[in-house]
This record gives sequence, C-alpha cells and structure tokens, in this order.
Amino acid sequence: MSDPASGTPAAFRLEAAGRRYGATEALAPTDLSISRGERVALVGPSGSGKTTLLRLLNATADPTSGSVEALGSDIAALSPAGLRAVRSHIATIPQQLGLVPDMRVWQNVATGRVGTRGFLGGLRDLLLPPKATLVEIHGLLDRVGIEEKLFARTAQLSGGQQQRVAVARALYQKPEAILADEPVSSVDPARAASLVELLTGLAAEHGLTLVMSLHNLELARAHFPRLIGLRGGRVQFDQNPAKLDDTMFEKLYELGEEEMLQDG
Repeated sequence: MSDPASGTPAAFRLEAAGRRYGATEALAPTDLSISRGERVALVGPSGSGKTTLLRLLNATADPTSGSVEALGSDIAALSPAGLRAVRSHIATIPQQLGLVPDMRVWQNVATGRVGTRGFLGGLRDLLLPPKATLVEIHGLLDRVGIEEKLFARTAQLSGGQQQRVAVARALYQKPEAILADEPVSSVDPARAASLVELLTGLAAEHGLTLVMSLHNLELARAHFPRLIGLRGGRVQFDQNPAKLDDTMFEKLYELGEEEMLQDG
C-alpha cells in the first residue's frame, strides 16, 4: 500500500492503532504512515510513548486497538512464519544495544542473521563461520569505522564503539528498515552526533527506512526531515523541523503540576 500523501509505498502504517497496559494508555489510537526510505525522528519526554510506538512498528508488541501494517503486511493476519519473515527485514537497535559482552565483535554482528538461519545454522555461524562471513563482517565494521575490532571482545570496547557494533549488526541483517530506540543516550554529544550522522547517512545511501527516537532535539532537527512529537501517548505534531518553532518544543517538554509533584 502507498502513502497517499507522497505516492511512495508505505513501510509502516498505523490505523487507529493504540496500546494499553492494563489501565495505562501507553499510546492512544493513532493514525500514522511512514514511507519507504523516509528518515523520521520521534521526540518527546520520557514515558511519552516513543518506545511503545517502535514496538508496534517492529511487531514485538500487538496493538490493543486498531491495526498495524509493516512492509506491506497486516501484522495481525500473519502466521508465525510470516511474522518472523517480516521481523527479519526490520533491524532494531535497542537503547541498551542488546550486545553480548563476552562475545567477539564479529560474533555480535553475526547475530543479526540468526533469525533467518535457524538454530543449527545460527550456531554454526557463531562457532565456525566461513571465511566469506568474516570478510563481509569486516567490511561492515570498516563502514562504521572500527574494522580493527573484528576479533576484540565486545566488553573491551568503549560505549561509542559498542554502538557502532550494534549498527553493523543491523546492517548485516540486510534490513529494509532500521528502528533505533535512543541509541545515543549514553555517550557524549560529539559521539552522539557522529553516530546519528552515520545512521542517517547509511539509511540515505541504501534507501532504508529509519525511525529513531531521540531526546536530543538539536540532533533531531539537524538530521531528520520529519519529526513526530509525542507526549502522554499522543502525537502532538508531525512536521518538517523547519515548520516547527521553539514554543512547540517547549510545550512538548513542559511539566504539568502533577508531573512536577511526581518528580519530587
């Protein structure tokens, strides 16, 4: 299905899709379409619904209302095998990166295809990889600037280097879309800017859909042509950053009286 506004096929589409956890509404029923190849930043305070929205997009959470389409498929209509197939084309970089510290760097990158290789194939890739696999992974590490770390233990890497391992793992998956949940929250501003530039550049180069949640508004405004602002589980704006003024961002992040009391 295409995005009616752009005519470009949609990578993701939500129709009145929302998610509740008991009495808590994490994301209100939302209509949203993201075209293939788009680069979108999700911004908003903690608890605004950004992670819940990402989990609906990568089909790791089901909507409690409405419907979600990912890469042209209605998630609710998929068989378990079909769901695994769709997920295999969506790479996710979680906030905590999801790396195994005791593994070598190349092994962490190789896990990007475990979901498509089956148990025995995945185990073989992690224990006795063919030379072609190591060559391919070395090439990806070269793209992200840490090719010399191929055989290093991941725990020995700096935070910024580990983030680049997570990016290489995502690329090794050969995805159509990358979803990144606050991937730069634990590094200094210079490294954060470098990683955002790397991800947006790679997405543009390969025509990948990129959806990234960010707390850093400067990075979001500088590198993404579309910003979706969330607050209290509701979309507050969905615009090109050039069309947004500072008052809209101030309103997005202002604390209400109840929130100030909760913060002590």
